[in-house]
Amino acid sequence: MKKAEEGGVRDFLQLMKPSLSIMVVFSSVISYLLVPDVMYDWWRIVLLFVGGLLVTGSANTINQVVERDTDAQMKRTAKRPVAAGRLTPEQGWGFAIFSGAVGIFILGYYFNWTAGALAAFSLFLYAFVYTPLKKVNSVAVLVGAFPGAFPCLIGWVAGFVPGQQINWLGGIVLFGIQFLWQFPHFWAIAWVAHKDYSSVGFKLLPSDKGPTRFTALQTVVYSLLMLPITIAPFFVGICEYSTVKGMIGGVLIIVANLFLIGRAIALYNKMDVPSARKVMFGSYIHLPVVLLALLLAKA
Repeated sequence: MKKAEEGGVRDFLQLMKPSLSIMVVFSSVISYLLVPDVMYDWWRIVLLFVGGLLVTGSANTINQVVERDTDAQMKRTAKRPVAAGRLTPEQGWGFAIFSGAVGIFILGYYFNWTAGALAAFSLFLYAFVYTPLKKVNSVAVLVGAFPGAFPCLIGWVAGFVPGQQINWLGGIVLFGIQFLWQFPHFWAIAWVAHKDYSSVGFKLLPSDKGPTRFTALQTVVYSLLMLPITIAPFFVGICEYSTVKGMIGGVLIIVANLFLIGRAIALYNKMDVPSARKVMFGSYIHLPVVLLALLLAKA
């Protein structure tokens, strides 16, 4: 095991889980751009990206500090900086507090304090409610879906200047898209990593018996629910289908949903890890395609 003093910049970046954080912040930026008459200012987009990245990175860091002992026991997480001993828990906490505070300040000061408050609440919910709940009950996935979906709402709210009335309906619809998406996505991950997760007491599948047909059925159900929620923006004034761009966007959304539904059905039929892995990677494709299609079809 490496000594904590050997931790470097790369280890602090790993604490943020950059690939995951960038995907989360991507949904926030797209939601911001979907706001009617939003300010298309590259500087503001960069600020939103950085602020969201810092808050998300803070939550991921706290998760790794709190779960350092269980991370050390699992093959897929044993090399994380705190679990491997390259960084101390104190270094992790310091980094999390600093990055979280700066990120919330950026969102509040440069956009509006409603966005900042939502970011702070999301950080708290993920780090101090979802994280410890993972060893208690599988309801943790439901709880974790809330902070997981908040980036869409934060991005949407950030698109309104201070004093401007916020259209909460649009934000709630976008929140709903990422909220429902997380169930097939995360259950697929939990299916693939079930042995690791169960070895440390994580309860992340809807069945206590592990990967069962009930779990696969739930994945199909939530994949089907993605279809109506992803076309809802066309009915609340965010997107339009009367233009060529709108029709192309609508078709892309339907195709993306059929793609995810097909993979979920394949998991139900085959009940194996390769099929679960296809759902997992399929979900990584599905969400960006849907969000970009919504932006293409923006009213």
